[in-house]
Amino acid sequence: MIGVMGGSFDPVHFGHLRTAVEIKESLNLDELRLVPCREPPHRPMPLAPAELRVNMLERAIGNEPGLLVDTRELDRPGPSYTYETLESLRDEFPEQALGLILGQDAFSGLQSWHRWQDLPKLAHFIVLQRPGYRPGIPKALSQHARCRFPNRAEGFNGSKSGGVYFQKVSQLEISSSAIREIIGQDKNARFLLPEPVLELIRRQHLYR
Repeated sequence: MIGVMGGSFDPVHFGHLRTAVEIKESLNLDELRLVPCREPPHRPMPLAPAELRVNMLERAIGNEPGLLVDTRELDRPGPSYTYETLESLRDEFPEQALGLILGQDAFSGLQSWHRWQDLPKLAHFIVLQRPGYRPGIPKALSQHARCRFPNRAEGFNGSKSGGVYFQKVSQLEISSSAIREIIGQDKNARFLLPEPVLELIRRQHLYR
């Protein structure tokens, strides 16, 4: 299975990276693609230019096996719709299972997404589970997801899309917005994100 983890990555931090590594190992993914968006449909535009966000991602993952930076959303104009991204990946990898990685809040609000009813036809959902949270599938989505495996990842075997799996990961209380605020106040953001990323931010005077 190919994991797909989208976001602004403005900037990328250890919360993103630790989640990516844990998901890749827990589900034995063939690879996990970090997909920086161009124009988020539900959020303000990223502050850092696209090329610098890609540079930060590449510096962050280094030579970590199985983690890749995928720029397909930056390479196409207009809003970065997940449906179009998954459709593009499905065309490129027709025989591979795809796993869309998203947080519980995003999963609960899936009905506001562009062509959300068609997403289960393209990929499985890998939902990041918070401590103490009782997994549940939105009623509207349950009518469109063809198969669901909320307790065991092995249920994905032999299926390329349509499943929902809740995955526990380490909860690192780090956010890109908090990092931007720290840097904007001329404080030290060290140990919240990789040192090569912080060096690039300082050199380019980002978030000030």
